Amino acid sequence: MTPSDASAGAFAGRWSSLDRPPLNAAGLRRALVTDGGLWTSLEVVAATGSTNSDLAARAAELPEGAVLVAEEQTAGRGRLDRSWVAPPRSGLFFSVLLKPGDAVPQERWGWLTLLAGVATATGLSRAAGVDTALKWPNDLLVTVDGEERKTGGILAERVAEGVVLGIGLNVTLTEDELPVPTAGSLALAKAAVTDRDPLLRAVLRSLEQWYGNWRAAGGDPAASGLQETYAAGCATLGRHVRADLPGGRTLTGTAEAVDADGRLVIRTAEDRHEAVGAGDVIHLRSVH
Repeated sequence: MTPSDASAGAFAGRWSSLDRPPLNAAGLRRALVTDGGLWTSLEVVAATGSTNSDLAARAAELPEGAVLVAEEQTAGRGRLDRSWVAPPRSGLFFSVLLKPGDAVPQERWGWLTLLAGVATATGLSRAAGVDTALKWPNDLLVTVDGEERKTGGILAERVAEGVVLGIGLNVTLTEDELPVPTAGSLALAKAAVTDRDPLLRAVLRSLEQWYGNWRAAGGDPAASGLQETYAAGCATLGRHVRADLPGGRTLTGTAEAVDADGRLVIRTAEDRHEAVGAGDVIHLRSVH
């Protein structure tokens, strides 16, 4: 038993809800950490501030494929320095360390955020039987009572030798537990499965497959099928959107495509096309 397993076991003795059992760390390792596979270690901790911060701090000493999972994050972070808060064991909060190395030019590493979105959405579709859409660049959406709700997010951070990808998913949150009214959860979206162990296995296996294909293609988003698959699952495309850009500028128009660099191409009312690489995108309405 590792120290993290011991602490998780002690934590499990203080369950606040029998509907939210702890993750089975040993079982997850047996299923995912295999000879020749991407995942080289998997650690589950009872609580931490941020799995991304913890893994980034240890990135230089760890091999590619390290996975860190927290039953609770007390200082979870999203994009644009937003916080991510959820009750213990109500979701999946984990980070992975990827080191593409020379196999992929660094200018293509920005696709890893979008790749994680595709991998998570496809993994959840298979394992949970719930339709998950992508909001550019890093949000996961589900439908709750006919309304789009954010149920997950992805945060990519560069480290010395690679990228730490953080994924947060609301799994069993109830309406009363949602941090904001626009949030959702797999349970609220009527997912067929809300057991976190098979969900985590499915997402990590999907991530391994997509990352392997992308890396084998030298990070080429078209050759790996990533660009086409992302576009097919992206709820932002075809929508009238507002993009709040760095520096305080705002851009409004129709989201028409995701280009070869992973940027969102917006057509303005003046029929100009502008590619947005960073910013906060708000869905305004569908374009018919």
